[in-house]
Amino acid sequence: MGGCPLILPRWSDPDGPTSSAWARPLPGCLHPRTYSPASSESSRILAPPTRPVRLSYKLLDGDAVRPALVLLHGLFGSKTNLNSVAKTLAQQTGRRVLTVDARNHGDSFYSPDMSYEAMSQDLQDFLPQLGLVPCVLIGHSMGGKTAMLLALQRAELVERLIVEDISPVDSKFGLEYLTYIAAMRAVDIPDKVPHSHARKLADEQLSHVVQDIAVRQFLLTNLVEADGRFVWRPNLDALAQHMEKLVAFPPRQESYPGPTLFLFGENSHFIQ
Repeated sequence: MGGCPLILPRWSDPDGPTSSAWARPLPGCLHPRTYSPASSESSRILAPPTRPVRLSYKLLDGDAVRPALVLLHGLFGSKTNLNSVAKTLAQQTGRRVLTVDARNHGDSFYSPDMSYEAMSQDLQDFLPQLGLVPCVLIGHSMGGKTAMLLALQRAELVERLIVEDISPVDSKFGLEYLTYIAAMRAVDIPDKVPHSHARKLADEQLSHVVQDIAVRQFLLTNLVEADGRFVWRPNLDALAQHMEKLVAFPPRQESYPGPTLFLFGENSHFIQ
């Protein structure tokens, strides 16, 4: 976990040992085809645009002396995607391990603001309240960009930084992600059908646009049942509205002096 300092150019499972959360609102919005942020169901979990939102999290217990490991998921992801990784890290390191849902993802509150500055501010307020700073900050994809920005803005909160499969530059995948969102919005599932059947129907409908089965299976982790209807957990409207920001990286002039490690696969398109 060594690595190098981060210096940016001037580019224009509930079964764990402990589990807690700031907020566990109703998962999702309304019907995938009719969701609107102004709806009454959504408004119960819609936070003001300029304030940090309540984040859903899971904390695995461990040695409180050594810095905790904080895992940040990627776009369309959630803390549940990281359950097995978190458990393995907790067992092998003996440290506390935190997984957390980003705003507009998983069980965290909705907000019309989906910028990296907002996601960084959420963590700046949240992590000290849990007594988890300075921490080892580990971010994948969107979570990696959030982690890099937090390290640049508040280096004292980050003992070391690990970034997975992303770099602090603009990405060319915004249009592809918007296609995913459009396909998710178009999914039409009858009410009160078994979850296995609903998932099969959604997979069939997504397959017309999203050919990669691995991508479809990942997107389908966001399909949940609420009040007899199947909904998507992410705030798709906010993600679509801010996609240009999500595939970019905020211009910064600071540097992060702590140990930094970038991890990526051989065929990664996100780190050049």
